[in-house]
Amino acid sequence: MQTRFILINTSHAGNVGAAARAMKTMGFDDLVLVAPRWANVLRREETIQRASGALDVLEGARIVATLDEALEGMTHLCATAMTPRDFGPPTVTPRQHFETFVQQEPGPGAAELPAQGMAFLFGSERFGMRNEDVYRCHVALSIPSNPKFGSLNLASALQVIAYEWRLALGGYAIHDATVPAVLADASELAGMLAHWERALVSIGFLDPQAPKKLMPRLNQLFNRAALTQEEIHILRGIAKMMDQSTKP
Repeated sequence: MQTRFILINTSHAGNVGAAARAMKTMGFDDLVLVAPRWANVLRREETIQRASGALDVLEGARIVATLDEALEGMTHLCATAMTPRDFGPPTVTPRQHFETFVQQEPGPGAAELPAQGMAFLFGSERFGMRNEDVYRCHVALSIPSNPKFGSLNLASALQVIAYEWRLALGGYAIHDATVPAVLADASELAGMLAHWERALVSIGFLDPQAPKKLMPRLNQLFNRAALTQEEIHILRGIAKMMDQSTKP
Protein backbone atom coordinates (compact mmCIF):
# COMPACT_ATOMS: atom_id res chain seq x y z
CA MET A 1 0.00 0.00 0.00
CA GLN A 2 1.39 3.39 -0.98
CA THR A 3 1.85 5.78 1.93
CA ARG A 4 2.12 9.53 1.39
CA PHE A 5 2.92 12.32 3.84
CA ILE A 6 1.52 15.71 2.86
CA LEU A 7 2.72 18.96 4.46
CA ILE A 8 0.35 21.88 3.89
CA ASN A 9 1.64 25.50 3.95
CA THR A 10 4.81 24.58 5.82
CA SER A 11 6.57 27.73 7.03
CA HIS A 12 9.87 26.42 8.49
CA ALA A 13 12.45 24.86 6.18
CA GLY A 14 14.01 22.89 9.01
CA ASN A 15 10.75 21.07 9.63
CA VAL A 16 10.72 19.82 6.05
CA GLY A 17 14.18 18.32 6.46
CA ALA A 18 13.33 16.81 9.84
CA ALA A 19 10.11 15.37 8.39
CA ALA A 20 12.10 13.71 5.59
CA ARG A 21 14.44 12.17 8.16
CA ALA A 22 11.49 10.92 10.24
CA MET A 23 9.94 9.33 7.17
CA LYS A 24 13.11 7.56 6.08
CA THR A 25 13.62 6.19 9.59
CA MET A 26 10.29 4.40 9.28
CA GLY A 27 10.84 3.31 5.67
CA PHE A 28 8.63 5.83 3.84
CA ASP A 29 9.68 8.13 1.00
CA ASP A 30 6.58 9.74 -0.58
CA LEU A 31 6.61 13.39 0.54
CA VAL A 32 4.47 16.14 -0.99
CA LEU A 33 4.49 19.81 0.01
CA VAL A 34 1.45 21.95 -0.68
CA ALA A 35 2.26 25.64 -1.23
CA PRO A 36 5.13 25.91 1.25
CA ARG A 37 6.41 29.30 2.35
CA TRP A 38 9.67 28.86 0.41
CA ALA A 39 9.51 27.81 -3.22
CA ASN A 40 13.07 26.46 -2.95
CA VAL A 41 12.51 24.82 0.43
CA LEU A 42 13.82 21.44 -0.75
CA ARG A 43 17.18 23.01 -1.61
CA ARG A 44 17.60 25.34 1.37
CA GLU A 45 20.61 24.72 3.60
CA GLU A 46 18.53 24.34 6.77
CA THR A 47 16.34 21.73 5.09
CA ILE A 48 19.32 19.69 3.95
CA GLN A 49 21.03 19.87 7.33
CA ARG A 50 17.93 18.76 9.23
CA ALA A 51 17.34 15.90 6.79
CA SER A 52 20.57 14.37 8.09
CA GLY A 53 21.03 11.55 5.59
CA ALA A 54 17.52 11.51 4.13
CA LEU A 55 18.50 13.46 1.01
CA ASP A 56 16.94 10.80 -1.20
CA VAL A 57 13.55 11.59 0.35
CA LEU A 58 14.06 15.29 -0.35
CA GLU A 59 15.16 14.58 -3.92
CA GLY A 60 12.01 12.56 -4.53
CA ALA A 61 9.69 15.06 -2.84
CA ARG A 62 7.23 17.16 -4.87
CA ILE A 63 5.90 20.66 -4.42
CA VAL A 64 2.35 21.30 -5.65
CA ALA A 65 0.06 24.32 -5.57
CA THR A 66 -3.11 22.67 -4.26
CA LEU A 67 -4.18 19.90 -1.94
CA ASP A 68 -6.11 18.29 -4.80
CA GLU A 69 -2.83 17.69 -6.62
CA ALA A 70 -1.24 16.22 -3.50
CA LEU A 71 -4.12 13.78 -2.99
CA GLU A 72 -4.03 12.30 -6.47
CA GLY A 73 -4.14 8.51 -6.21
CA MET A 74 -4.86 8.50 -2.47
CA THR A 75 -8.01 6.75 -1.22
CA HIS A 76 -7.84 6.96 2.60
CA LEU A 77 -7.12 10.38 4.09
CA CYS A 78 -5.98 10.97 7.65
CA ALA A 79 -5.95 14.49 9.06
CA THR A 80 -3.80 15.35 12.06
CA ALA A 81 -5.78 17.51 14.45
CA MET A 82 -5.60 17.82 18.23
CA THR A 83 -9.10 19.31 18.50
CA PRO A 84 -12.19 17.52 17.12
CA ARG A 85 -14.05 19.54 14.48
CA ASP A 86 -17.79 20.01 14.51
CA PHE A 87 -19.26 18.05 11.57
CA GLY A 88 -15.80 16.64 10.91
CA PRO A 89 -14.58 13.02 10.78
CA PRO A 90 -14.21 10.99 13.98
CA THR A 91 -11.16 11.90 16.08
CA VAL A 92 -9.18 8.93 17.38
CA THR A 93 -5.62 8.07 18.36
CA PRO A 94 -3.33 6.78 15.60
CA ARG A 95 -2.96 3.36 17.21
CA GLN A 96 -6.70 2.97 17.72
CA HIS A 97 -7.42 3.80 14.10
CA PHE A 98 -4.61 1.71 12.62
CA GLU A 99 -5.45 -1.38 14.67
CA THR A 100 -9.06 -1.21 13.49
CA PHE A 101 -8.02 -0.36 9.94
CA VAL A 102 -5.67 -3.28 9.34
CA GLN A 103 -8.03 -5.81 10.94
CA GLN A 104 -10.94 -4.94 8.69
CA GLU A 105 -11.82 -7.51 6.07
CA PRO A 106 -13.94 -6.73 3.03
CA GLY A 107 -17.41 -8.14 3.24
CA PRO A 108 -21.06 -7.22 3.78
CA GLY A 109 -21.26 -4.24 6.12
CA ALA A 110 -17.47 -3.90 6.48
CA ALA A 111 -15.51 -0.90 5.31
CA GLU A 112 -13.50 -1.62 2.19
CA LEU A 113 -9.75 -1.33 2.55
CA PRO A 114 -8.16 1.29 0.34
CA ALA A 115 -6.92 -0.17 -2.89
CA GLN A 116 -4.37 2.51 -3.66
CA GLY A 117 -2.95 4.65 -0.92
CA MET A 118 -2.94 6.07 2.58
CA ALA A 119 -2.32 9.81 2.98
CA PHE A 120 -1.38 11.66 6.18
CA LEU A 121 -2.06 15.40 6.12
CA PHE A 122 -0.24 17.91 8.32
CA GLY A 123 -1.18 21.57 8.53
CA SER A 124 0.80 24.76 8.98
CA GLU A 125 3.03 25.06 12.05
CA ARG A 126 1.21 28.23 13.06
CA PHE A 127 -2.42 27.42 12.31
CA GLY A 128 -2.67 23.66 12.01
CA MET A 129 -5.11 22.23 9.51
CA ARG A 130 -7.94 24.25 8.03
CA ASN A 131 -11.43 22.99 8.76
CA GLU A 132 -12.20 22.49 5.09
CA ASP A 133 -9.14 20.24 4.71
CA VAL A 134 -10.06 18.20 7.80
CA TYR A 135 -13.60 17.73 6.49
CA ARG A 136 -12.22 15.97 3.41
CA CYS A 137 -10.57 13.27 5.51
CA HIS A 138 -11.92 9.93 6.67
CA VAL A 139 -10.48 10.33 10.16
CA ALA A 140 -8.67 12.88 12.34
CA LEU A 141 -5.69 11.47 14.20
CA SER A 142 -4.96 12.96 17.62
CA ILE A 143 -1.75 11.98 19.39
CA PRO A 144 -2.35 11.40 23.14
CA SER A 145 -0.36 14.10 24.91
CA ASN A 146 -0.28 16.27 28.00
CA PRO A 147 -3.65 18.08 28.04
CA LYS A 148 -1.92 21.14 29.49
CA PHE A 149 0.74 21.19 26.77
CA GLY A 150 -0.29 19.17 23.76
CA SER A 151 1.56 21.09 21.06
CA LEU A 152 3.97 18.91 19.08
CA ASN A 153 6.57 20.05 16.59
CA LEU A 154 5.55 19.15 13.02
CA ALA A 155 8.38 16.66 12.47
CA SER A 156 7.83 15.12 15.91
CA ALA A 157 4.14 14.57 15.18
CA LEU A 158 5.01 13.05 11.81
CA GLN A 159 7.53 10.74 13.47
CA VAL A 160 4.95 9.44 15.94
CA ILE A 161 2.37 8.75 13.24
CA ALA A 162 4.93 7.20 10.89
CA TYR A 163 6.06 4.89 13.70
CA GLU A 164 2.52 3.85 14.57
CA TRP A 165 1.68 3.19 10.92
CA ARG A 166 4.86 1.17 10.37
CA LEU A 167 4.06 -0.82 13.52
CA ALA A 168 0.55 -1.53 12.20
CA LEU A 169 2.03 -2.71 8.90
CA GLY A 170 4.18 -5.24 10.72
CA GLY A 171 7.22 -3.18 11.65
CA TYR A 172 10.82 -4.18 11.08
CA ALA A 173 12.74 -7.01 12.68
CA ILE A 174 15.30 -5.94 15.26
CA HIS A 175 18.78 -6.79 14.05
CA ASP A 176 20.93 -8.00 16.93
CA ALA A 177 24.62 -7.61 16.08
CA THR A 178 25.83 -9.31 19.25
CA VAL A 179 27.48 -12.71 19.04
CA PRO A 180 25.21 -15.35 20.59
CA ALA A 181 26.56 -16.76 23.85
CA VAL A 182 27.59 -20.43 23.91
CA LEU A 183 26.07 -22.34 26.81
CA ALA A 184 28.35 -24.47 28.93
CA ASP A 185 27.89 -28.23 28.54
CA ALA A 186 27.44 -30.74 31.34
CA SER A 187 31.14 -31.62 31.59
CA GLU A 188 32.16 -27.96 31.86
CA LEU A 189 29.59 -27.41 34.59
CA ALA A 190 30.76 -30.51 36.47
CA GLY A 191 34.38 -29.37 36.27
CA MET A 192 33.46 -25.93 37.61
CA LEU A 193 31.47 -27.47 40.51
CA ALA A 194 34.40 -29.72 41.44
CA HIS A 195 36.66 -26.67 41.41
CA TRP A 196 34.23 -24.77 43.64
CA GLU A 197 33.94 -27.70 46.02
CA ARG A 198 37.73 -27.70 46.55
CA ALA A 199 37.77 -23.92 47.00
CA LEU A 200 34.88 -23.94 49.48
CA VAL A 201 36.67 -26.59 51.51
CA SER A 202 39.89 -24.55 51.46
CA ILE A 203 38.20 -21.43 52.88
CA GLY A 204 36.32 -23.46 55.53
CA PHE A 205 32.86 -22.88 54.12
CA LEU A 206 32.30 -26.57 53.28
CA ASP A 207 33.03 -29.39 55.74
CA PRO A 208 33.89 -32.44 53.65
CA GLN A 209 32.93 -34.69 56.60
CA ALA A 210 29.45 -33.14 56.73
CA PRO A 211 28.75 -31.65 53.31
CA LYS A 212 24.98 -31.93 53.72
CA LYS A 213 23.31 -30.90 50.46
CA LEU A 214 25.43 -27.86 49.58
CA MET A 215 26.90 -29.08 46.31
CA PRO A 216 23.63 -30.54 44.90
CA ARG A 217 21.95 -27.25 45.74
CA LEU A 218 24.68 -25.30 44.00
CA ASN A 219 24.37 -27.68 41.06
CA GLN A 220 20.64 -26.89 40.77
CA LEU A 221 21.29 -23.16 41.18
CA PHE A 222 23.78 -23.14 38.32
CA ASN A 223 21.49 -25.32 36.19
CA ARG A 224 18.73 -22.71 36.53
CA ALA A 225 21.22 -19.98 35.60
CA ALA A 226 21.95 -21.65 32.24
CA LEU A 227 25.61 -20.64 32.44
CA THR A 228 27.61 -19.77 29.37
CA GLN A 229 31.18 -20.88 28.77
CA GLU A 230 32.39 -17.37 29.58
CA GLU A 231 30.52 -17.40 32.88
CA ILE A 232 32.06 -20.78 33.73
CA HIS A 233 35.52 -19.23 33.22
CA ILE A 234 34.58 -16.36 35.56
CA LEU A 235 33.33 -18.70 38.28
CA ARG A 236 36.43 -20.88 38.01
CA GLY A 237 38.55 -17.75 38.31
CA ILE A 238 36.72 -16.88 41.54
CA ALA A 239 37.27 -20.42 42.85
CA LYS A 240 40.96 -20.14 42.01
CA MET A 241 41.29 -16.90 43.97
CA MET A 242 39.44 -18.38 46.95
CA ASP A 243 41.81 -21.35 46.93
CA GLN A 244 44.91 -19.16 46.65
CA SER A 245 43.78 -16.86 49.48
CA THR A 246 44.22 -19.70 51.98
CA LYS A 247 47.76 -20.50 50.95
CA PRO A 248 50.76 -18.82 52.64
